[in-house]
Amino acid sequence: MGWTALFGRPAKRTTWRSGAAALAGLALFAVGACSSPSPSGGGGDEGQDTFTIGVSNGFVGSEWRTQMLDDVRTVFDTYKQQGVVDELVVESADVDVNGQIQQIRNLINTGVDAIIVNPNSPTALNAVFTEAKQKGILVVATDQAVQSQDVTNVVIDQGEWARRSAEWLAEQLEAGDSVGVVNGVDGHPANEARWAAARQALEDGQVKIETVTNGDWDQATGQQVTSNMLASHPDLDGIWTQDGMALGVFQAVKGAGKLDDLVLTGEARVGFMRQWADQRQQGDFETIGVVNPPGVAGSALHIAVRMLQDKQLKSEVVSDGNTVYVPIPDVVTNENFDELWAEVQDEPDAYALDGTISAREADTYFR
Repeated sequence: MGWTALFGRPAKRTTWRSGAAALAGLALFAVGACSSPSPSGGGGDEGQDTFTIGVSNGFVGSEWRTQMLDDVRTVFDTYKQQGVVDELVVESADVDVNGQIQQIRNLINTGVDAIIVNPNSPTALNAVFTEAKQKGILVVATDQAVQSQDVTNVVIDQGEWARRSAEWLAEQLEAGDSVGVVNGVDGHPANEARWAAARQALEDGQVKIETVTNGDWDQATGQQVTSNMLASHPDLDGIWTQDGMALGVFQAVKGAGKLDDLVLTGEARVGFMRQWADQRQQGDFETIGVVNPPGVAGSALHIAVRMLQDKQLKSEVVSDGNTVYVPIPDVVTNENFDELWAEVQDEPDAYALDGTISAREADTYFR
């Protein structure tokens, strides 16, 4: 499929440091030594300049983002060993758009060669992206796409990701059945793309969208808003939710004694899959979990390194002028559950099934 499965990959420890460039309380850390094998593609030729890579992450309310940063470091280490990169500088804090603008300016002032950003907005960072471009800094957005043509997006198709589970839910229900929706963080690019696609899929399936709320990609919040939803809408037939909240949604439904009455979408994370496994042993329980890989940021680093080496993307891999889609690694269903669960059942509950394109696959995106 053109991606490297990271199921069962042990978590890596992150080393933090403070520095003068860490303004307004933003966290800054550097990552150095490596132990991973060299990629099959990329540079490392004698005499070639090494690159400094920056990362801007403006949301830390989800363990998914921690895993994302670990995945970036894993890929970075392969290039560090090969002599292609020298330092990874990461700005990571729970900030609003203005705070993320400051993060990116910190990285610009540090003199990085490329910035990988998981953006808080599809449009509000445009001016600082232009600043980076004017300084000769490559900017690659990951996980969530932005509109700026000064940025290359390396993402999964978030709309397609949502459509798969929304279509599944509609297929389990009958025309006219009603559903509740638990979305992520309002205004974030991935949230907006997902909900637009999911809404269309549910409407196409003639399912009535009764109520919509936000769980902020947080399990506890997801559980609370679902409990509120069930109290105010007791006759729902199903709930569609994004990842990062499905376990909380499940716990709320279970606590209300409604597991047999509602059809739920799930998530490809170990905590939810553990409950899924238990329910499968107890009876006829079915759900779906579409993999949302934190390793997409590692894929973005593979692409960024090649762009820094002046390689040109093939026109056929670029959509909307600035977007490169990488594969959605897998979809967990009852049919393949046992196989995938065996690979990850010893991981912590927060672990998300993962994947990144390989260095060899990254080469195929370029001329």
